[in-house]
Amino acid sequence: MKILYGVQGTGNGHITRARHMAHALAKRSDLQVDYLFSGRASNNYFDMEVFNGYQSRRGLTFITENGRINRCKTLTQNNVYQFITEFRSLVLDNYDLVINDFEPVSAWAAKLSGVPSLSVSHQAAFLQNVPKHKQGLTDKIITKHFAPTQYSLGTHWYHFGHQIIPPFVTDVTHAAEASKKPSVTTLSGNPFTLVYLPFETLTTIQEQLQIPSEQAFICYHPDISKQVKDKNILWCPLSTSTFKQDLHRCAGVIANSGFELSTECLTLGKALLLKPLKGQYEQLSNAYTLKKLDLCEVMHSVNAEEIDEWLQHRKGTRISYPGDCQKFVDWIAQGNWHKHQQICKTLWEQVKFPDAVKAKLATLHA
Repeated sequence: MKILYGVQGTGNGHITRARHMAHALAKRSDLQVDYLFSGRASNNYFDMEVFNGYQSRRGLTFITENGRINRCKTLTQNNVYQFITEFRSLVLDNYDLVINDFEPVSAWAAKLSGVPSLSVSHQAAFLQNVPKHKQGLTDKIITKHFAPTQYSLGTHWYHFGHQIIPPFVTDVTHAAEASKKPSVTTLSGNPFTLVYLPFETLTTIQEQLQIPSEQAFICYHPDISKQVKDKNILWCPLSTSTFKQDLHRCAGVIANSGFELSTECLTLGKALLLKPLKGQYEQLSNAYTLKKLDLCEVMHSVNAEEIDEWLQHRKGTRISYPGDCQKFVDWIAQGNWHKHQQICKTLWEQVKFPDAVKAKLATLHA
């Protein structure tokens, strides 16, 4: 079976999920997989070795400024004509399936060509009756039509009674061993908080994190090109390997409420302080859901007072999600993409919720 795997490159969470899948797909000798990414400039991708000569397109993306989506610039700076040209010129004649993680070029090309397509994304979960927060009509239209597929399986922290699969998390044992090795991001062995707020400005982050000057922070940001120490903040360029090490070492995480990083924090039992991207209902819904389950604290602006309050009382909760997506890849290879029930059941049997979370899930309704 020959597969094209389309991945939305705007956020690193989509790429993280694709990395999990890529390792499992590579173990099947009967599957040949090509990868296509869109949503960011081709020179801004990093740590992409697992994708073996991937393709990239401009596609469609959203523009952010100061921690919020700028809807006007998003509309004016996306080149719709180029996007149409991209998906019309994408030849899929030799492919048996397009797997899609909210990537519009491959999704629309598959729809145009009549090639079977399967969505595996967090966004696909929002097509079901799951908890949502501040989802407007435009959001509903985008969720349904931005990257349409013939079949879909959303991924979420809970199934909410629908055909949804749990998230996959890289083997934490292997990553934990890596975290014991010496790292260039060590802050004199002191406890530190890991910060990943890519949509906020460096100035805003610096101002608010340096107010609690007795606290140590390691901050990864796309605008940092080399590591630099500034008082109580160690600034680091984006790197999958060192970020994973620091994620295991840290005492807690401050981040936007992206799905994949939040999932990794839950798996490791890390305390979470989330600042959702304004105007992005998916992140608002993620923060809303985790707050309702008492799995995070939420702030709606990067604020030193709220950060300090969280630092004094933070606590983490550990949830066990599947570390291996091989069974899911085996299901894909069988070709019965319309039959979801058994694979969903099999995967959720691997999830272990603490009793306190189970009790809250019983009362959390969409």
